[in-house]
Amino acid sequence: MSRRSGAEIDRVWQALVALVMDTRGEWRRNVTEATGLPFSRVRALRRIAKGPMTLRELADAMGCDAPAATVAVNDLEGRGLVERRADAEDRRVKIVSVTAEGKRAVSAVRQVSDRAPEAITGLSPGDVTELVRILGPLVKGNV
Repeated sequence: MSRRSGAEIDRVWQALVALVMDTRGEWRRNVTEATGLPFSRVRALRRIAKGPMTLRELADAMGCDAPAATVAVNDLEGRGLVERRADAEDRRVKIVSVTAEGKRAVSAVRQVSDRAPEAITGLSPGDVTELVRILGPLVKGNV
């Protein structure tokens, strides 16, 4: 089997990203409605819910700068969804963790239907099997 060109691989990647980005609007609106949170706050809360993290770690996970992560945490903290505490080893570093109310909000996000778009549901059973085979190693078996 021949190796694909970098340009062809990039086109495949761009098509996958476009498929996801172009079909997430309704889900995002439904998540915002279910939680009462702007979607940017949902993104932050879901990451924090995976385990306590520093503001820097949150910024890195969200692909934003530290001040933007701080603004998100300030808002989430004001809503009672996260709490911030000083790191025991370096009191200058703040650790953010989810509260019980924050866990309920994350649970509400998980309850929002996240159905596959027509581009996926319209595939034949054989194509779905092939897609699972291809995606399996890429997403560490989460397919």
